[in-house]
Amino acid sequence: MAKLSVEQLAVAGKTVLVRVDFNVPLEGGRVTDDTRITASLPTIRHLIGQGARVVLMSHLGRPKGQRKPELSLQPVARRLGELLGAPVAFSPEAIGETAQKAVAALQTGGVLLLENLRYYPEEEQNDPAFAKALASLADVFVSDAFGTVHRAHASTEGVARNFPQAAAGFLIAKELEYLGQTLGKPKRPFVAVLGGAKVGDKIGVIQALLKRADSVLIGGAMAYTFLKSQGHSIGKSLLDEPHLELARTLLAEAPKLGKALVLPIDHRVATEISPQARAEECGVDIPEGRIGLDIGPATTLAFVNSIRRAKLVVWNGPMGMFELPAFAQGTFAVAQAMAETEAVTIVGGGDSVAAVNQAGMADRISHISTGGGASLEFLEGRKLPGIAVLSDA
Repeated sequence: MAKLSVEQLAVAGKTVLVRVDFNVPLEGGRVTDDTRITASLPTIRHLIGQGARVVLMSHLGRPKGQRKPELSLQPVARRLGELLGAPVAFSPEAIGETAQKAVAALQTGGVLLLENLRYYPEEEQNDPAFAKALASLADVFVSDAFGTVHRAHASTEGVARNFPQAAAGFLIAKELEYLGQTLGKPKRPFVAVLGGAKVGDKIGVIQALLKRADSVLIGGAMAYTFLKSQGHSIGKSLLDEPHLELARTLLAEAPKLGKALVLPIDHRVATEISPQARAEECGVDIPEGRIGLDIGPATTLAFVNSIRRAKLVVWNGPMGMFELPAFAQGTFAVAQAMAETEAVTIVGGGDSVAAVNQAGMADRISHISTGGGASLEFLEGRKLPGIAVLSDA
């Protein structure tokens, strides 16, 4: 996975095209969460410092090839300028004469943001002519949007083919460094903690991690499908019925591989899902009329102890409906154990990242992945087109 790094490029006096992930929430023409913009700053500042002209491109939302003013990247250019402490130019077009003039007007160390790539249907079609038009704006290409590299789009995969060298920015380099530790020869014990709603969403990850990790701890709503497959009662809890048989197969496979697939032994349940819902505790079988909404105290303790003994921990997916304070204990306990362990800790997936932030533990995690779908596909060992196309180191 060793890819050419932005640090290894000679960019002085050159125009560098950078794919960033500025898919941020907007409200009333203002950015409400600039986490993704901040994540791109090290690469942008490095290029400015090296005397490059920087042209940034990103998608925002899902305009489906139509110009939707509420999905313009102009407010993002303003916010980026505030973070950099210098104005950021904006082009209302991503390709063509307008974009070329905006690039030509850039001074050394200047930064330009192109309009939303998804205003153009050719972006998601990975259209070669569109990719070539983007590439014509610059001398060098840098990819730094990890959240998009699992998709073969014009700005993530097609564009790179038009440059003699395509490099990884600091954000992608960090993702490869940490997530790469789960492949090959991981530190042991290697523990994977998986949550979320449906088994179907994470089949590939569970199968891949059963081969690589020593233990896979299953929490969240998908645990109920596994428990049901063992014959346990799950009350009114969420059931991913099409994948019951698969859950049974995975449970039978784990011991043959010499691995532990660990399920909850108790739960926090309620009669309804609402902010007023009162948490009750029960054993492994959930009574009729009750919904499982969090792992119970004995499961929480077992999961926490497993994390404490580990040398490498990967976590994707919450342990329950942590948005409701009465059912946040399992998820927050996992977040705290991840923060306190001396192991290398990796958190991926929007909900787990949100939980870590809510628990105030984000700065104590070794690595928080910026790509939900991309990090899952990486953990599965699948080829990510936006990474495969980058030049090798």
